[in-house]
Amino acid sequence: MSNNIQSPSRTALLLGFGGLIPFVGLSSLCIFTSGTHQQTLLFSLLAYGATIISFLGAVHWGLTMMESSPNSLRLVWGVIPSLAAWLSLIFNTQLGLAIQCLMLWACFFVDFKTYPTFNLSAWLKMRFALTLIASVSLFAPLAFNYIQ
Repeated sequence: MSNNIQSPSRTALLLGFGGLIPFVGLSSLCIFTSGTHQQTLLFSLLAYGATIISFLGAVHWGLTMMESSPNSLRLVWGVIPSLAAWLSLIFNTQLGLAIQCLMLWACFFVDFKTYPTFNLSAWLKMRFALTLIASVSLFAPLAFNYIQ
């Protein structure tokens, strides 16, 4: 499959890195807040993470729609992130954050294997940075909670 998009546009970079603001902001607030407010912030962080993880799966449906012979496995993968994100909201907060952190890396790994097929390898550098910062943001409240 040929694609003319060699690398992320300025708009894609701004939106991608701008999308980290809720991750970093909510994570930081979770660390410096306690009680009921902290629980609300943690759930907000989980809800945002679930939204982003669902988006990462949906990208694979979009890629599959561009194929003349759709890849069924890619369609199946496309729903797994949203199901995992939903489950992360059901379990306790610590497990939910851990699930999301692992899911972000699973999504990156699948993208790392898939993007070259669509000539999107140039997007992997941005995807790696976004995944790293988002996963650290999800992990930080876990780590800080156990250090206290």
